[in-house]
Amino acid sequence: QVRLVESGGGLVQAGGSLRLSCAASGIVFRLNAMGWYRQAPGKQRELVARVTSSDSTTYANSVKGRFTISRDNAKNTVYLQMSSLTPEDTAVYYCSAERIVGVPHWGQGTQVTVSA
Repeated sequence: QVRLVESGGGLVQAGGSLRLSCAASGIVFRLNAMGWYRQAPGKQRELVARVTSSDSTTYANSVKGRFTISRDNAKNTVYLQMSSLTPEDTAVYYCSAERIVGVPHWGQGTQVTVSA
């Protein structure tokens, strides 16, 4: 199985930046897409950003131009650099990784809170 350990969540002021990290361990061979999802209170979990093994990226429209996803394959780690943060970005952010397309493994989630 794949285990994911997240770090970097916290409190930040509006307009500020924050970087999340997620390191994968366990059965990491054939890891394909990795990504970040978020869930705000009363809302469904949504895709924030995704990066494939070939470094193709996908972003939610709400974060395009502000967030950047990247991965370090040698460290089996995915990052999410968040800039120009607003209170609308406040949510629990979850890391995901796939060995099989459509079968994600999930991290525990890390809270990101953006103050006005």
